[in-house]
Amino acid sequence: MPGTPPTRYVYLGPEGTFAEQALRTVPAAEHGSRTPARSVGEALESVRAGEADAALVPMENSIGGAVGVTLDELAEGGPLVITREVILSVEFVLGARPGTDLAGVRSVAAHPQASTQCRNWLRAHLPDATVIDVLSNGAAAAGAANGEYDAAICAPIGAARHRLTLLADKIADHPDAVTRFALLSRPGPPPPPTGDDLTSLVVYIAHDRVGALLSVLMELAVRGVNLTRIESRPTGEALGRYVFFLDCTGHVADARLGEALQGLRRVCAEVRFLGSYPRHRWTDAVGHRPVPAPAGLSDADYTDAAAWLARLRSGELS
Repeated sequence: MPGTPPTRYVYLGPEGTFAEQALRTVPAAEHGSRTPARSVGEALESVRAGEADAALVPMENSIGGAVGVTLDELAEGGPLVITREVILSVEFVLGARPGTDLAGVRSVAAHPQASTQCRNWLRAHLPDATVIDVLSNGAAAAGAANGEYDAAICAPIGAARHRLTLLADKIADHPDAVTRFALLSRPGPPPPPTGDDLTSLVVYIAHDRVGALLSVLMELAVRGVNLTRIESRPTGEALGRYVFFLDCTGHVADARLGEALQGLRRVCAEVRFLGSYPRHRWTDAVGHRPVPAPAGLSDADYTDAAAWLARLRSGELS
């Protein structure tokens, strides 16, 4: 029901991954059920089918970029909307069974993205160790715990879950790396504006028209709507056919963003609304600074202009 906090959560599993760690930063999720899913598609389909109220899945990483499978699911699957974003610092640790020391590590289990983000540390501290690809950070921790591998690169929550001893922490080559997760639910009224919101969209442009993408960007720019992210994905129809994912500042209830959405509806082949939701509140030194709208394009300017037009139409002004 609209306004009712979710109680059944699903997240990209298995247990002991960054996705579970991110979900546990959502206060309501601590009081509900949390079920791991085997894939992004399985997590989202459980929400579409009504088996879960909300799903937390990764959207993008500051090092690895966008998570293509998530974008594809949002563009092609049944409609879902983002109700919250969670941005989590990616802090990899090296864990092993108690009694293992760094000199005794000959094999390291890691998800390929994890080993890539820790390449320099591995080269400096474990140059002779064999790095073995596994399906997730949680699977790496579990494999080290049951003796399949000498050690694992994993999330802190995974090391704690499997009672691994930390041989090293903060081993990522980029200490400021973060992953952005999205909490998705079935379509419903968006949360009320907070004054610092994001709106996410999927837009399909008319590929047979010159300047089609430029016309999309102009609908936002002329209204002072700041575009914070644009990402393209192939549609699968033919080579060179793309769908675009946009994140922009503002809320669907805002007058200027509302006008921009109407404009996009006119110039695009299709627009899919992925939700308006509060921007993540940064708590570290890398925090964002909202970009102010140009003069004449603030929400207050739009409100004033709309009131002026209403007075003209009613005959109050001549």
